[in-house]
Amino acid sequence: MAWIRTCFFLSCVGQVLAEPPTATRIYLDNITRVLDRLLDGYDNRLRPGFGGPVTEVKTDIFVTSFGPVSDVEMEYTMDVFFRQTWIDDRLKFEGPIEILRLNNLMVSNIWTPDTFFRNGKRSISHNMTTPNKLFRIMQNGTILYTMRLTINAECPMRLINFPMDGHSCPLKFGSYAYPMSEIVYTWKKGPLFSVEVPQESSSLLQYDLIGQTVSSERLKSNTGEYIVMTVYFHLQRKMGFFLIQTYIPCIMTVILAQVSFWIDKESVPARTVFGITTVLTMTTLSISARHSLPKVSYATAMDWFIAVCFAFVFSALIEFAAVNYFSTLQANKELRRVNMACAAARSDGELVTNPLDPGGVLKKRLNSLSQRDAPDRFSRPPQPDFHQQDTMESREV
Repeated sequence: MAWIRTCFFLSCVGQVLAEPPTATRIYLDNITRVLDRLLDGYDNRLRPGFGGPVTEVKTDIFVTSFGPVSDVEMEYTMDVFFRQTWIDDRLKFEGPIEILRLNNLMVSNIWTPDTFFRNGKRSISHNMTTPNKLFRIMQNGTILYTMRLTINAECPMRLINFPMDGHSCPLKFGSYAYPMSEIVYTWKKGPLFSVEVPQESSSLLQYDLIGQTVSSERLKSNTGEYIVMTVYFHLQRKMGFFLIQTYIPCIMTVILAQVSFWIDKESVPARTVFGITTVLTMTTLSISARHSLPKVSYATAMDWFIAVCFAFVFSALIEFAAVNYFSTLQANKELRRVNMACAAARSDGELVTNPLDPGGVLKKRLNSLSQRDAPDRFSRPPQPDFHQQDTMESREV
């Protein structure tokens, strides 16, 4: 009797333990049959509603990383989650689950929009460790398709106000092959909330991301009329780097050039060193400031500032050259007047001093001239004054 009770107990326990795996297996079998039924007769070459109503693709963007921005190449880079939502009536289903959460293997079996970025230079779809794609199907046929992308897009820049400028970098996308009579793009959360850029996602060194705006436009071409969705990222440049590297050194160089006005005009070597050094410094600063800019054909605000600073520095050097020239010219005139006065005094037999230069001011200016004439004077032997010698002999007689 005890043996019969033991067998009955073990059989009941076995049935209880066997029920969960059976229920799980039935659940998985139902999901598999749902997927097989969805793909049965499905043609992924045809868009939803082919030959009928327009397919509406709702999009939104979540920016995970924005930057850097290159002024030389006029481009920017960002990492985004690009989301697309549309309805495919062929994928409606009924079953024990409301949302089918699938991996990227299902993507190749159904139709997806042929979205491309019109102003993109290089775009990367991440595949480590597996393709970074999210795919979900709702019971009513709504499909959510998300990809992680790194986009490198062009950003036209007008650098007239550099470095006090701001730019609006666009991101344009749309359908490559389907015109607006077949596919229409819309913003899923409206124009204000469809593009999300968290504060911590901005990794910019020279810019501040002050906001973004969205818009849509129509583009006509030879193959039809297309819908183009555009996101504008508004950037404002930071001036700290250029203030330290360019503006302050230029201002100090101009001040240094003006210091030469306090040096005596007779100190020719000192004022020459000041002038030439400041001019070379301004030339070096102007060249280094251009390294971080593209080779544009117009002058920027920094170019005008450097040009004005260079004009001040160069004018200081020209001022010294002009002062030195006119001072030498005046000294030569004074020298000729002195020589004429001395010659007239000798003819009268008077002892003449230099009454025209009592303070010795002219002596400094004529120093170089006298040194130049000195070798000629010392190289010539003194000529005897025969007239004076004959006069003395006649007196003695």
